[in-house]
Amino acid sequence: MDTLSIDIETYSSVDITKAGLYKYAQSADFDILLFGYAFNKSEVQVISLAENESMPPGILAALTDPGVIKTAWNAAFEWYCLSRWLGYELPIDQWRDTQLNSAYCGLPLSLAKAGVALGLGEEEQKLATGRALIKLFSCPQTPTRSKPWVRTLPHYEPEKWRLYKEYNARDVKTEMAAAQKLSPWPVPDNVQKEWELATRQNLRGVRIDRTLVEGARYCARLDSTEKLMEARALTGLDNPNSPAQLQAWLSDQLNITLANLDKNTVADLLTADLPPTERSVLELRQGLSKTSNKKYEAMQNAICEDGYFRGVLQFYGANRTGRYAGRVIQVQNLPRTHLDHLDLARSIVKSKNPDLLAYVYGGISGPLSQLIRTALIPSPGNVFVDADFSAIEARVIAWLAGEQWVLEVFRGHGKIYEATASQMFGVPLEKIVKGRPEYELRQRGKVATLALGYQGSCTALTAMDSGKKIADEEKPGLVHRWREANPNIVKLWYDLDKAAKDTVKTGRGNRVGYITTQAEVSAADPSLYFLTIGLPSGRKLFYARPRIGKNRWEGESIVYQEQRGNGWQESDTYGGKLAENITQAIARDILQHSINQLEAAGYNIAFHVHDEVVIDCLKDKADLAEVCRIMGQPVPWAPGLPLKADGWVGDYYTKD
Repeated sequence: MDTLSIDIETYSSVDITKAGLYKYAQSADFDILLFGYAFNKSEVQVISLAENESMPPGILAALTDPGVIKTAWNAAFEWYCLSRWLGYELPIDQWRDTQLNSAYCGLPLSLAKAGVALGLGEEEQKLATGRALIKLFSCPQTPTRSKPWVRTLPHYEPEKWRLYKEYNARDVKTEMAAAQKLSPWPVPDNVQKEWELATRQNLRGVRIDRTLVEGARYCARLDSTEKLMEARALTGLDNPNSPAQLQAWLSDQLNITLANLDKNTVADLLTADLPPTERSVLELRQGLSKTSNKKYEAMQNAICEDGYFRGVLQFYGANRTGRYAGRVIQVQNLPRTHLDHLDLARSIVKSKNPDLLAYVYGGISGPLSQLIRTALIPSPGNVFVDADFSAIEARVIAWLAGEQWVLEVFRGHGKIYEATASQMFGVPLEKIVKGRPEYELRQRGKVATLALGYQGSCTALTAMDSGKKIADEEKPGLVHRWREANPNIVKLWYDLDKAAKDTVKTGRGNRVGYITTQAEVSAADPSLYFLTIGLPSGRKLFYARPRIGKNRWEGESIVYQEQRGNGWQESDTYGGKLAENITQAIARDILQHSINQLEAAGYNIAFHVHDEVVIDCLKDKADLAEVCRIMGQPVPWAPGLPLKADGWVGDYYTKD
């Protein structure tokens, strides 16, 4: 089968970083400037569409020819932009995403960074000149006296346009070189199908409540103005919203040295005995710095003309486990909705009445933060059916480890926190109920369940104990009790650690229950090799260029390379961390299996978050019991794993 490698350069007055791909490409002034391509391994050609060069008939035909596979880095961009430009939707199943291939192998999502990680030669690396050229030709310009235009056309800057064409051609070459390097580890067919479905779901989008967003932005602006004026009066600062200015003022007033003013620092300071003025200033700081309310701005920027936000999720955005990542409005990171009378709060905000909102709910920024989720609404005449798995990670790790008592709890009453407390403290389950003194043990069982499954210890307990209800001196005993109650999970950590280390040292494959470890190396490039972990679904987890090294405690550990921040760096791992990666990856595969089953049953999924799906459907089709039944069905490749889902039906998105 032939391969057509493609890279395009485009123009739109919409900022893609703020609005996302779909609104960007739906702009009235959207255009394709350059079309770079190569058939199979032939020389790269660039068509300068901005200079009225025509697309060759053979290339146009190839774009819909099932005998020609189209490849690109972040192929959804090329696929959608070309579909918009041509006026018809190209077949998504004919496209392959080299970025996805990189992510599947645990490598960076950035083409430039992936080139470094793959060890591409200098002549194959992405050109560093691209950022400036994109800003010049692909983005609107601020007119000046010498350059009085809002868009730079090729003949305005002919030499730089020549460089832009070179940059476009190099991107095709880099993508082809990356694809060649990754060829020993192709994206599995089932993952390819998942990407196609995810791309169609992103195009489908989720509707935004414009009236709520507009009302929230109005209320937030007034609230911020009032808070800023009050903070100025209290501090005498020109800009008390400046972290640097406020940090210096507080350090001076409190006679302490503050490292920063992030939300945790401010929250900790507010637990101390503070003078009234400083306390008021810190409380104002909390309100002014609420990043959650900025999501209304993000929503406003991303709403397409028809009222939908498209491109909610990036497939394989978390590239080791394969979990999805949020884009633009970050649905994985929205505040919960604990407000009473949500309908009332939404109506007040829609009416742009901040005074009434403050009167009823005791403030403005808090209620606005909690209403963000509710700005996501179903299509006209439809409702949301929301269903999520119950304790999915606790179920998966117990299944992996063969921790039978945990599995029996999930097959029965499902009260895992009470059952864990019962196991840890030897207290009959029937006594751990509300109204009895033993019920306080449930909180310890809950924190231990959530914190200790991946070889965590006292530090993990502290991080999970947000209410600070567990004394420090009690934590070592809790860790010991939990591990004694879950010996098979503890054994899983050490078995995984031993198997992975042996594979790295010897190259031998190993099996731990449902999991396999293998050493895989490129025959064409021995410098590219991986420790892979085979999952029950058939997918693999990849750890690049592993070796045996030392961890921060000078113990023997697996060291591998990964993208950290802006660099390609070494990290270390251990049995508990491997168990976490594997458990979260399997939980992802279970969710994806349910997504596939639900879509096949005719349910349109608007978006999903970790273990939760949100379906946009007609009211008379909103069968929550059927959705939960589908999600609770046994997974063919996970025999004996008990699954359960529960949820709600409503007119907007919530989570308490």
